[in-house]
Formats: sequence, structure tokens, C-alpha cells
Amino acid sequence: MNKNIIDFLITAKKNTYAGKGAETTSSRVKSHDLVYSEDNMMYYDTYLGGEKFAGEEALWISEKPYWAMNYIGRLTGDDFSGDFLKAALLHVPEEMPFRGPSEYVNGAYKYQCTVSGEFEWFQGKEVIFFQDKEIYECYFHGGLIK
Repeated sequence: MNKNIIDFLITAKKNTYAGKGAETTSSRVKSHDLVYSEDNMMYYDTYLGGEKFAGEEALWISEKPYWAMNYIGRLTGDDFSGDFLKAALLHVPEEMPFRGPSEYVNGAYKYQCTVSGEFEWFQGKEVIFFQDKEIYECYFHGGLIK
């Protein structure tokens, strides 16, 4: 995979939801939309909901759809921290540029992410625990667009 594309995707993620970036104009009724662009690449994240949510991240190169990832998640317990989730997502690794790292811990919170597949075609799940009790889950899948 082209390192420039992965670097752009990671930068975009860090400048939008994970980085507490500003939302842009809603593309659908009550959707949350975040956009980042640089040179000929554009990243768009749009989602619906809050405690139960669904969305899509997508990447365009020279105005052509190149890559996308769909996700759906929900809170499964109390004591969820959106700030903790965003902190975990800021640690998105180059070798797994989908959501967050395999594991991230801060105080009583623990984030875990498992993925099968590669950038071209993948699926995964992330969970958050508070004091060893699961409080959040999110499933995602995606890949290249042709």
C-alpha cells in the first residue's frame, strides 16, 4: 500500500473526529460530518446517532472514490467516555489504519481492537472496558473501491 495514502488517512483521522475537529455541513438530516483534505486527497467521515450509531469513512483521490469503511456501534454499559475513545483513536497505527491500536489503556479504561484482512479488504471490532467491564462495542469493515 502506498505510504502517502496511509499517512494522509492517519492525518485526516487525527484532524477530524479523534482530534475533536469541527463538523461541516450535515449531508443528511441529523448526520455528523467531518472533512479533511490535502492536495488531491479528501477524507469524509459521516455518522448518525450517539449511544447507538452507524457511519462511514471514505477517501477520495483526485475526486475518485478510493477506499471506504463502514462502522456500527453502541454503548453496552455505563461510564463511557467519548474523550477516552478519541484518545485511543489518536493512536491509530500505520500497519492497521482503521480505528485505534490493538490496545490502549488509560486509568480504569481499556480499548482493544482486532482486525482481520488488509487495507484492501478487512473487518474488525473494537471494544472499551471500564474497570474490566465492557461498556462499548463497534464493528467495522471496508476496503478499496473500484
